[in-house]
Amino acid sequence: MKLFDVYPLFDISIVKGKGCNVWDEGGQKYLDLYGGHAVISIGHAHPHYVETVSRQVGQLGFYSNSVINPLQQQLAKRLGAVSGYDDYQLFLINSGAEANENALKLASFHTGRKRILSAQKAFHGRTSLAVEATDNPKIIAPVNANGHVTYLPLNDLPAWEAELAKGDVAAVILECIQGVGGIRMVTEEFAQGLSAACRRHGAVLICDEIQCGYGRSGRFFAHQWLGIRPDIITVAKGIANGFPMGGVLISPEFTPVYGQLGTTFGGNHLACAAALAVLDVMEEESLVRNADEMGNYLISELKKMQGETSHIVDVRGRGLMIGIELDVPQKQVREALIYDEHVFTGCSGTNLLRLLPPLCLTKAGADEFLSKLKRVLNNV
Repeated sequence: MKLFDVYPLFDISIVKGKGCNVWDEGGQKYLDLYGGHAVISIGHAHPHYVETVSRQVGQLGFYSNSVINPLQQQLAKRLGAVSGYDDYQLFLINSGAEANENALKLASFHTGRKRILSAQKAFHGRTSLAVEATDNPKIIAPVNANGHVTYLPLNDLPAWEAELAKGDVAAVILECIQGVGGIRMVTEEFAQGLSAACRRHGAVLICDEIQCGYGRSGRFFAHQWLGIRPDIITVAKGIANGFPMGGVLISPEFTPVYGQLGTTFGGNHLACAAALAVLDVMEEESLVRNADEMGNYLISELKKMQGETSHIVDVRGRGLMIGIELDVPQKQVREALIYDEHVFTGCSGTNLLRLLPPLCLTKAGADEFLSKLKRVLNNV
């Protein structure tokens, strides 16, 4: 048997990580400014994380959700306190797509409606309804194209209000900073107007914080920069620093019903231990504040570079979620960064580099990237 070939791969095998660095099988060290799609939140192989997960797997890695799991209760309490949502309810699953799938399902149960509003260029996952809410026809199979979703321009409030006024919308799902869509930012005016329109027309507001949440924006959730309080919040990626996990934070206005949602692996003992270790480190090392400070520094320095080189067209983002728009294809810049300068970055579309480093990035790491990027751009 061979692998189903759906991933274009760099010819690199990563075998070790520490902090914001990874090493390949030949011993070459790389600066990791992508964190495996924003998954590595507290850094690779953090000693507290390693010790906590190792201890838990030696005791009990898994048992079903038919028994009490005190670690789930601890995680709910800790997450509520650190995020400012201690009155909300937590449902744990395994991935971001599952989080959005369950959020949309809850919205439909709650309202009795079927229609979803999503933003143009949105990415919400690859499962049934989550992929239908993703504005990319290449990954929507015919079986998923069920006509439930209307895509609307980001920040065009009248367009969203007009659709909500039809009275048939179950949910609005929104990334407050679009990830795959190119680090597009939701404005405060749009977010607050949309939130009010959802309340007015009885639609559920879901904030997809899978990539932009969990401290990445410099606040625990990106929507907290915008002065809104969604009905449902979805999280994954950085929640467990690489262990597969996702979560749905649910307003107290939603009443749970036995059997309404379910999962085999979600919220297992090992995943909860990993997530609790992440919160320990985030609090003890002030990683949300560090994301804000390092993000401000990187964006400021990148904008200075924009004035010095014709190749940077725009710099946008918040915290450690940054997009660098280029006037040359990102592919050649990204490959030069990886193979020549040994720096991992992400990308979006044809011309955008994406930075999603671990939240423990230091000024020295940021400066290393800036000097290497400048060298690459000077040679393009």
